[in-house]
Amino acid sequence: MRWVPRFLMVVLTICLALPAAASAPRRIVSLDMCMDWLLAYHLKPGRDAVFSPLYRQYPLPVTQNSWPTHDGSLERIYQLKPDLVLAGQYNALLLRRRLQELGVRVATVDLPLTFAGVEQYERQVLALLGLPETLATPAPQPVAPPADAPRLLLLGANGVGTGRGTFEDQLIRQAGWQNYLRHEGYAWLDLEAVVMDPPDAIVWSAPDSRALANRFAEHPALKKSIPENKWLETDYWRWECPGPWMWQLVEQLKQWKD
Repeated sequence: MRWVPRFLMVVLTICLALPAAASAPRRIVSLDMCMDWLLAYHLKPGRDAVFSPLYRQYPLPVTQNSWPTHDGSLERIYQLKPDLVLAGQYNALLLRRRLQELGVRVATVDLPLTFAGVEQYERQVLALLGLPETLATPAPQPVAPPADAPRLLLLGANGVGTGRGTFEDQLIRQAGWQNYLRHEGYAWLDLEAVVMDPPDAIVWSAPDSRALANRFAEHPALKKSIPENKWLETDYWRWECPGPWMWQLVEQLKQWKD
């Protein structure tokens, strides 16, 4: 057994030579709403995180934890001495650059364009937080709706409809509907055309408020052409940012179709 001490010494030497594993960031700062939501979904109350100013106005509805927020200024964020600043690819461009110039670690996460991309998006954030990537919710395999599937119109504020080639279109099709709109991307709708050829159902994907932006959806002609029970109510916030909550949205749309 004289070889045991020598063996242990060799193992200890190898372990000391290995690079230390990256530790999880202690203080995390978010710069936008979508990062706020993903952090709120995965972080426990004990973690030191400060969210963007938008979080007070748009908290993630599925969590009850109260998170502190910053005011969005360079001075305040630098005073927080964050180990990691998180932002989506299109948000706070100037602020991100100034923070990087000051030596702050800033990580940007690209918005996903596919179902698999949503899972990878979630995994990337989990890895940055020092959390197991296995916490990410697996994305469903894309499916195509049948040719005779009912037509669903995703209607937003100001009479804007969501067409094909969008992420929302993938969610609609995954739930077994055909997208009512045949054009690509987003477009202002022609009220007369919609009334003459109404969809089988409408999802009103804007907040429920009395505003001029809602006047298209409230037009009497539109209300008359589409029965009240075909105006579907989904959780508005689930359309706003990519995350695991989108898969529950698909299930909501499936239930309405069935």
